[in-house]
Amino acid sequence: MMAAISAKQHKKNAEVLLIEKNEKLGKKLFITGKGRGNLTNSCEEEQFFSHFLRNPRFIYPAFRALSNRDLMDFMEKNGCPLKEERGGRIFPVSDKAYSLTDALKFALKKLGVKVECDRTLKTVKRKEDGFLCNIGGEEVFTKKLILATGGLSYPSTGSTGDGYRFAKEFSIPVTKLYPSLVKMEVLEEDIFSLSGLKLKHITATVEDEKGKVYGKKTGELYFQKDSVLGPTVLSLSAELSPMIHESPMGAFVLVIDLKGEMEDFDRTFLSECEKRGKESLKDLIQEKLPKQLFLSFCKRLEKEGVALGKRASESKKEERKKILKLFHHFRFTIAATGSFKEAIVTIGGIDVKALSKKTMEAKSVAGLYFAGEIIDADAYTGGYNMQIAFSTGYLAGKSAAEALAILQ
Repeated sequence: MMAAISAKQHKKNAEVLLIEKNEKLGKKLFITGKGRGNLTNSCEEEQFFSHFLRNPRFIYPAFRALSNRDLMDFMEKNGCPLKEERGGRIFPVSDKAYSLTDALKFALKKLGVKVECDRTLKTVKRKEDGFLCNIGGEEVFTKKLILATGGLSYPSTGSTGDGYRFAKEFSIPVTKLYPSLVKMEVLEEDIFSLSGLKLKHITATVEDEKGKVYGKKTGELYFQKDSVLGPTVLSLSAELSPMIHESPMGAFVLVIDLKGEMEDFDRTFLSECEKRGKESLKDLIQEKLPKQLFLSFCKRLEKEGVALGKRASESKKEERKKILKLFHHFRFTIAATGSFKEAIVTIGGIDVKALSKKTMEAKSVAGLYFAGEIIDADAYTGGYNMQIAFSTGYLAGKSAAEALAILQ
């Protein structure tokens, strides 16, 4: 949508056709920000790019063509008031993602962009001065073609990897693809009893069997029947999904420090063991944990040989060590990350070395441009991936229009 808008803005007499395979525009926008539409992030440029994971430098020209401030201004001018929330996240005042889509549709209509929904691009063939596109059996010729077909994440929204196929047919390299910003599936059976539990102020790390740390995040974590989710897990998956996918099952563990943001927890707990020595270890532990987690915690300690029924004053130093260790090392063996069906973003895509970062045009195929998640560039959650999509779309549309104007 942004590519089409930008193309029309930069060449008003051009005929711009937007082909949408879904029955309506912006289907993927509807799921962003848990349905509330996390448009972008308000942080300054340097901080903004610190949240990128792959190929941030490639995105610099696109961001400078359409920055987060420019995008926010565009949305408000097209009828979508915005607000800022924690961490600089920008949402529509309505708290409805469709408000973003409505603003984009308004701009498309105002500019006179032709939009055809429920149409699928089947094939693309190179012609001397453009491309012959088969759209649902109908052949359409275009001088410039922008592919903004998304990645593989949430295929139910239309992101089924079509663009990668077209790229490969033109011998444009596509890097290996992995699901990102996604849950982690674990092997331990006690995960079932924890389903629905949300933990705050914890620290989650991914380690190998020898204890080497590969990633560490502090914040919230949620349990599902066979997996863990939440901001900490999403961020860890964004960093480590390729490594986990390329390693044998069980090569890595997720270690949860249940008191990750509590200073002096150990000293306080040991002090209570002395002051409240007549109470059982079980009673002291119960005060420190949610009820749902307490049962699983006790079972793990009992397997370690800790007698939880005895008085705290009678507990051995070794038993107290085991209790404290479990508070800080509540471990789960990682089986895998979730699939593309539930991933928010795709890691990998069109190799940025094959594209001009100044225009988004394929270096080897004149007139062919790429934008959005299809490109090998991604970031943490918080509005950054949305900005990549809008900025690259804007630059691709602008570049295609300006190149067309030069030709004419």
